[in-house]
Parts: sequence; structure tokens; C-alpha cells
Amino acid sequence: MAKPADVPSTRHVLDSEAVLRELGYLRELSGTWEGEGFNLIARPNFRDQANLYLQLNQTRETLVITPIGSAIPNRGFGQGDIELFGLSYLQKIHDHGTGGALHLEPGLWITQPCTTYPRQYPPPNGQIIARMASIPHGSVVLAQGSATGFCGPPTLPTKTQVYNGSVFHSFNSTPLAAAPPVINAAGSSQKLTAARFPMPRFDEYDLSIRKSAVRHRTPSLPQRINGEVMQDVINDPIRLLQAAIRKQVSDGSTFQGVALNIATQATVTFRLHRDSSSTDPTVNVQVTSGAGRIGNILFLEGGEPAGAKGPNAQTGLVYATFWIEKVTPKHGLHFMQLQYAQMAVLNFPIFKLLNPPEGGSGKLVTLGWPHISIATLRKAF
Repeated sequence: MAKPADVPSTRHVLDSEAVLRELGYLRELSGTWEGEGFNLIARPNFRDQANLYLQLNQTRETLVITPIGSAIPNRGFGQGDIELFGLSYLQKIHDHGTGGALHLEPGLWITQPCTTYPRQYPPPNGQIIARMASIPHGSVVLAQGSATGFCGPPTLPTKTQVYNGSVFHSFNSTPLAAAPPVINAAGSSQKLTAARFPMPRFDEYDLSIRKSAVRHRTPSLPQRINGEVMQDVINDPIRLLQAAIRKQVSDGSTFQGVALNIATQATVTFRLHRDSSSTDPTVNVQVTSGAGRIGNILFLEGGEPAGAKGPNAQTGLVYATFWIEKVTPKHGLHFMQLQYAQMAVLNFPIFKLLNPPEGGSGKLVTLGWPHISIATLRKAF
């Protein structure tokens, strides 16, 4: 094997055509994207000494993505140097109704060539990618994976995938054991899952319980969003992405594009059956090139001594699918659409104890609480 040429120390600015060519599947991310989405997060509720507060927001989002104009050298020791290419981004999300700030995230998307040390190869006709995100709450996330092309309506079921283009089986909101995290199957409800698990029932997830009896949930919720029943949206927010695609399919639109699948770990485990118990079968999804890490400030990690009371709200797992879609209507010109579904599992204890010993207070039990964000965006002027 020929010795690879060293990457030069001088980083010249490339012409735009060369930059986009090197970005490969990420090239169409470049631009300004605007649209609407939905955010679900269970967060600690220290003030009321309640298990959680379930916050639900319909959202408006602006996402600005800009190519980096030169190569990014990574120096090798076990193999020759490699060059990365990437884009920087700034994501801003606010509440659709009040305009209140919800999320600000600067970050980077990068591409990586195949490597021999360590051995990393993308899927056939794919590309190794990674996303680096900085969240002002005090978390930084590195999630790696791969980009591959897809045809047909994204997000909808196929014969081989739960969501066309996504390698993940579920974006379900039902709480779970913190470690190791096993994501509940699509369509699972917290009420029915809790009946089969050694887990309390959390009424915040159940809209059949009248508002006056549930104080720890966003109070004003529509019965439906874009035709989807609100209880179904709470269980699986990705249904809103599917609703948008079904509407476009019914209008005669066709689709092609790229799916970006990333995770902070190489394997993510899912339950196979809706509302299943801890003894029901699971499946381990291998995320090609999946790897990464999550860093949290000390406040999120836990008390003194470290972890004595459990974490305040520590991020334990992140995975996501982004669909870059070229949508061609039956009549008229095509347009670019970006959809994403992201799962972040937050670990924090509950105040209600699981099976405390008779006459004792038991101990705090830490659960994994899904934080799910979705959006449908279009490339804007």
C-alpha cells in the first residue's frame, strides 16, 4: 500500500463547487430552513416535590446552516492524516403560541472518510457523518453515524423499516429504566406499559384524566394537531412528521433524498411489542459508525458527594434521524424539505418510590425520561 500523502499545514479556502462536492450527502443541508414542530420533555419538578412536569410545546424553528470553506485536517498516528469537511449551524426554537424561547443550539455537521485505524466504513453508497451540538443547559453532544440515500415517502412504514430512511424503531415517550436504556415500541402508552412493568403510572402522560386532576402538565392542549389525536402525538411525536408526508402523498408529490442517522452509541435497544413488559423481546439496532459522548456540567451530573441523590437531569443517550427531502409536487416545481426526529433520554430520580420496604423510606430510583423533538422545515429565502 502506498504511503498516504501528508495533509498540508496551510488550509486554503476552496471554491464553492469543491466544498459542496466534498460535503457529499450533506451538501443540501446548506441554507436557511424554517417551519414548525413539536417538543415533549419530562423535567424534574423539585418545587412541587412531584415526579415530573410534562412540558409540551408546538414550536416554530429557524435553522441556519453554512458550509465551512476549507478542509479540516485530522492528524493520524496509526494511519495517515485525513481531512474532514463540514457545516456550522445555529438552531433557534420558540413556542408557537407565546413566542417564548425554548432552545438555542450552535453546532457542526462533519463528514469523515473511511479509516483503517480505527476501521470505519460507511454503509454501501453511504458516508460517515457526525454532529456536534452545544446546548446552553450545560450539555455538549457528539453523535456519529452515516448518511444514505432513500426513495419514496420518508418517515412512513415500509416492508423493512418502521420509518422509511430511519434505522431506529421508535421515538416513543414512555419512561424507561435509566441503564441500560431500552426504548419502548412505537405506539406504547405510559398507562398500559406501567401496568406490565414494576413502574408507577404517571398521569401526566394520560389525557383521559381531566386537566384539573393533573397539575404537572402543560395545561392548554388542542385535541388534535394537523389531524393527529393529541394522545397519539404525546405517545409518538413522529406522527406529526408522518401526517405532513401523508398530506403531500395524497396531493401527488414524490420524494427522494438523504437520511442522516446518528447516535451517541453504536447500539440502541428497542422493545418489539407495544405496551410490553420487561420480559418481552427486544432488538439491538446497530448504528453504522455510531459513536460519541455526552458531556454535562456538574449541576446536571448530581449532588455532593457525586451522585448521592442522583442526577438533576443528566442526558444519557441521544439518537436522531434527519431527512433531507427533495419534494416534487404533481404540478409545479420541486422544493427542499428537512424533517427530523430526535430522542434524548434524560436521567433523573422520581419522588414516588418503587416498592419501598415496609416501614422504611426506600431509596430514590432513577428513570430514563424521553425528550423528543420533531420538526418539518422548508428551505427559505
